[in-house]
Amino acid sequence: MALDTAELDALVVEASRILDVAAQPFLEGHRAGSAVRKGGNDFATEVDLALERQITEGLVSATGIGVHGEEFGGPPIDSPLVWVLDPIDGTFNYAAGSPMAAILLGLLRDGEPVAGLTWLPFTDQRYTAVAGGPLLRNGVAQPRLGPAALSDSLVGVGTFNVDWRGRFPGRYRLEVLTGLSRVTSRPRMHGATGIDLAYVADGTLGGAISFGDHIWDHAAGVALVRAAGGIVTDLTGAPWTAQSRSALAAAPGAHTEILDILSAVGAPEDY
Repeated sequence: MALDTAELDALVVEASRILDVAAQPFLEGHRAGSAVRKGGNDFATEVDLALERQITEGLVSATGIGVHGEEFGGPPIDSPLVWVLDPIDGTFNYAAGSPMAAILLGLLRDGEPVAGLTWLPFTDQRYTAVAGGPLLRNGVAQPRLGPAALSDSLVGVGTFNVDWRGRFPGRYRLEVLTGLSRVTSRPRMHGATGIDLAYVADGTLGGAISFGDHIWDHAAGVALVRAAGGIVTDLTGAPWTAQSRSALAAAPGAHTEILDILSAVGAPEDY
């Protein structure tokens, strides 16, 4: 489904109003405890569930576009148009009282992110962008990302347990962190993938590594980073798609340097 920039901008305006309304119950629910246990040690709070219902109803009513949410699912992510929603990115942070939590909303067209919104209510930061840019922070256009040296950059890295198995074993992740530390002493673990991606887009981070594959963690941020002039691939360097099992987002220059480190670390299955 073809949408021009003006139509995408109009959808983002509508979605922004809905997220602004949702920000209040988000703030009020801080430190909410586990309500629904999910796989592994993951969980959802009552606020996750309520916000997803509230935002979904608002978006469908205002835009006529279905919503695929973390908690309740929805239309397929390769639909002609679908919103992808994470009502609370950084649920552990949120439940513990940390301000590093966000609302993530991406718009996919045939599986491709064409708009992104990331709301950080505790820090009063609101990021929006449509395909082609620019990145807006609190409504103000931000400069496009220029080349960044990894040695001068903060780098976001996903959290892990060194004894984890799976696609990206803990010992592989530790070796990635070790490799990064030899070039930059500034890795950061925020525990919120969407915040890492938004911070890459605005230049706070030079890069971010995500070992996850959940579309709701990535859709909004990928749109933001690309609109800002950054690069998003998977950890092998292949262009990121909605089916990717990992993500590397970074400014030009830093992206190449991080890929070199990942190449030197070797294949995850060797760990």
